[in-house]
Amino acid sequence: MVTIKGLNHVVLWVRDAQRSMAFYRDVLGFIPKDGAHPQRVFMKANGSENHHDLGLFGIGADAEGIPQGRHVGMYHVAWELAEIQQVKEAREKLMAAGAFVGETDHGNSLSIYAQDPDGNEFEVFWAIPPEEWESRGQNNRRLDIDAEIAKRTRAAV
Repeated sequence: MVTIKGLNHVVLWVRDAQRSMAFYRDVLGFIPKDGAHPQRVFMKANGSENHHDLGLFGIGADAEGIPQGRHVGMYHVAWELAEIQQVKEAREKLMAAGAFVGETDHGNSLSIYAQDPDGNEFEVFWAIPPEEWESRGQNNRRLDIDAEIAKRTRAAV
C-alpha cells in the first residue's frame, strides 16, 4: 500500500515567475529560495519545514490564461494557517492586493479564497478543531471571522 503523508509542494505555470514570486512573498509571506534562473522560482511557506512548498515556472507573457468557470483541471490548492487571527489578516492582505475571491465557513475550516496574478485560485484556512466538526455540521455558510475570533477569545479566558 502507498501511504501519502501529506502535500509537500505545488508547482504552477505562470506568465512571469518574478511577478508571482513578489505576490506570494508580499501577500502570504512565502520565502524565496536562492536560485539561478529568474523564471524558475522555489518558495518556502514561512511556517514550513519543507525544502519548498511552491514552485513558479514562468512561461511568458503571451501564455494562455486559465479558463473561467468549471473545467477539468485543478480547482485550487489550500494552505493551512497557524492561528485563527491570521484568517482575518490574510483576508485584509488579499483584499488590498485585489486578489480576494470569497470566504466560507465549511464547518471544519474557516476559509478565504483568492487568485494569484495569473488566475490560479488558492485557499488559506484555519482548521477548526475536530471535536467541533459534528456540532457545526459540514454545510457551507457565511464566514463571520470576527465572531469566530471573539468566541474563541472568550473561551480562552
